Amino acid sequence: MLGSACQPSGNEKALQCTVNGTAESPNLKTNFTIFLFPLPQRECISIHVGQAGVQIGNACWELYCLEHGIQPDGQMPSDKTIGGGDDSFNTFFSETGAGKHVPRAVFVDLEPTVIDEVRTGTYRQLFHPEQLITGKEDAANNYARGHYTIGKEIIDLVLDRIRKLVCSFSKIKYSSEPSLRFDGALNVDLTEFQTNLVPYPRIHFPLATYAPVISAEKAYHEQLSVAEITNACFEPANQMVKCDPRHGKYMACCLLYRGDVVPKDVNAAIATIKTKRSIQFVDWCPTGFKVGINYQPPTVVPGGDLAKVQRAVCMLSNTTAIAEAWARLDHKFDLMYAKRAFVHWYVGEGMEEGEFSEAREDMAALEKDYEEVGVDSVEGEGEEEGEEY
Repeated sequence: MLGSACQPSGNEKALQCTVNGTAESPNLKTNFTIFLFPLPQRECISIHVGQAGVQIGNACWELYCLEHGIQPDGQMPSDKTIGGGDDSFNTFFSETGAGKHVPRAVFVDLEPTVIDEVRTGTYRQLFHPEQLITGKEDAANNYARGHYTIGKEIIDLVLDRIRKLVCSFSKIKYSSEPSLRFDGALNVDLTEFQTNLVPYPRIHFPLATYAPVISAEKAYHEQLSVAEITNACFEPANQMVKCDPRHGKYMACCLLYRGDVVPKDVNAAIATIKTKRSIQFVDWCPTGFKVGINYQPPTVVPGGDLAKVQRAVCMLSNTTAIAEAWARLDHKFDLMYAKRAFVHWYVGEGMEEGEFSEAREDMAALEKDYEEVGVDSVEGEGEEEGEEY
């Protein structure tokens, strides 16, 4: 999150390129961030790949439009100022001479069905037609088919469209969302996230948690405090990955607040968290929390299931507990690969059986890496000096 002046810290400037996707993604990783250095100010490109990526992206852009008062056709209401080149939402939208705001986004899928829903939906006039890219047939849930064969037919077109978007920037902006769009109290940017969350190159899988997730009926009778939503972030029910952090140790936590939140309440909530014995940190890393505060309250989509609340928090943490997800995945793979189930479909599209073994060995090494970072740096230190939080 970036503060009210929306300025970078030091000389750190870049392009953020966020991807949501599925295994059908054409020759692209499903989640990645690209940084370009160094140019003044910030703009972000979002690349949405595959069915899941396109559907998530469509929902995100609807939310962005609601937050900034942009109509489905890209126009601003007459009571809003048009043409302000420094307007904060220009990080995600480009503005035409006619005052239309166009998302800096590319949607990609190997078959047209899902993107056709965007082309014919409520926000069909919002997106640039050339940034909605589709192939003629999908990968049929076969990674090898998307990676080795039909994905290659579309990848050059996708990269060319991304290059054109980058070249259209007069300035390239970068930071974590949404403080590059709204005023905030504490500055947090993506470079700081990397520095705080990734102690080793292999240990780079953050666990995302969001609170509160409550219905309108429940919110009508209660309004959760800063302490309550902070505590909720450490509960497995609010996580985006199924694992239990109480069975692991935290290496780092980044808390991003929105709405009616003041630093004093955040400090008190974090102090309480540190006293809980169920929340443990590794002993070789300071138990610091990176905090960002953004004054803009969360926006909800009309007719949606989530209630409009005064404050919310998203936590990105690096915990050894996420190794549970790798172990679960490995177990399912082992059961199928022992019988060579479905392998012929992948080999038939250009993969080799050796790639499966190599990938399994890499996952085993990843599990081992997470196990090792969770081990105390001095054996028995907890018994001699007492546990630290």
